[in-house]
Amino acid sequence: MSTLQISLAVAGGLVLAGIVAHSAWSSRKNTPRQADPEAPIAPSASSSSSLDDAGEQREPVFDAAMSFDGESLSDLPHLPTADKRLGLDALIDVIAPLTLDAPIYGEAALTAMPATRRAGSKPFAIEGQNAATRCWETPAAGQRYSSFQAGVQMANRTGALNEIEYSEFVMKAQTFADAINAATDFPEMLDAVAHARELDQFASSHDAHLGFSLRALQAAWSPGYIQQCAARQGFVLGAIPGRMVLPAATAGLPPVLNLVFDPQAALAQDPAQSAVREVALNLEVPHVDRSESPFVRLREIAQMLAEAMDGVVTDGNGQPLQSEAMDQIGSELEQLYDALDARDFSAGSGLARRLFS
Repeated sequence: MSTLQISLAVAGGLVLAGIVAHSAWSSRKNTPRQADPEAPIAPSASSSSSLDDAGEQREPVFDAAMSFDGESLSDLPHLPTADKRLGLDALIDVIAPLTLDAPIYGEAALTAMPATRRAGSKPFAIEGQNAATRCWETPAAGQRYSSFQAGVQMANRTGALNEIEYSEFVMKAQTFADAINAATDFPEMLDAVAHARELDQFASSHDAHLGFSLRALQAAWSPGYIQQCAARQGFVLGAIPGRMVLPAATAGLPPVLNLVFDPQAALAQDPAQSAVREVALNLEVPHVDRSESPFVRLREIAQMLAEAMDGVVTDGNGQPLQSEAMDQIGSELEQLYDALDARDFSAGSGLARRLFS
């Protein structure tokens, strides 16, 4: 064999070895990072949900414990419990008194209750004043009520109460009043609608939803790897695939933060082979009490996850977020919190969760 042939053979061998090595390196690089099999992934939040079967968020109701987008945290016994009473309030509801000549039993009221608790897109409710306790409550069997009141929410994220919705409210309340022989006194429609529009304008200018993205710099992540890293920061699995939540300090309240990634990756036949390159961290500002320091925690957790997962924190346009930008966001949030407090719609309160829903 000539020297040229030997040289070509050696060169060919080196090229082949390089191709094999590059292929192995590329395969390893593209393999999603996997969870530590000896470490727990993440506990699960209760599946008690405010979602309907189609996955759409239900409107918070006046007399129910609040939950957030499928995440009820009532299965955490060590946490304090939120106030379960969210009754009619003149700050957010149009209220019409229904006057009785004599007290009636709850059974009669329940029989006359409307079939739905909505007037158009707005929550509608009827409350009775308990003859024994003098407290307003949702009518219940076995109790006697000396008077009633009907109310409809003036604004939510669908907009302000309009004339058609107000008319539907009046019709439902009047039908109930007729059934229990109660006299009615409805506010003027034009005044109610004007008040609703003013409240909606306030809500529209003080609503805020913050979202950071965490993007992989090199190797992608498997769902299990994401869940394991997030669990170390206090997140628990949500009821929806590809979703985790950071529980609030009070059971029954919305979570402080949400972590979301591709649900199809979580539902894959072999999730370990699903490659996820982006995770979203979200804060629903009006739903979380400022005492939880939600933005501070969002910022810290995003940075810790980026360091642990070899990622970078970006805005919605994929631009890396610098400290100066986060400082500015934090300053603007404090002003927003102050404005909500001044209007008695403090972030995390029942009224705020109803208004911004």
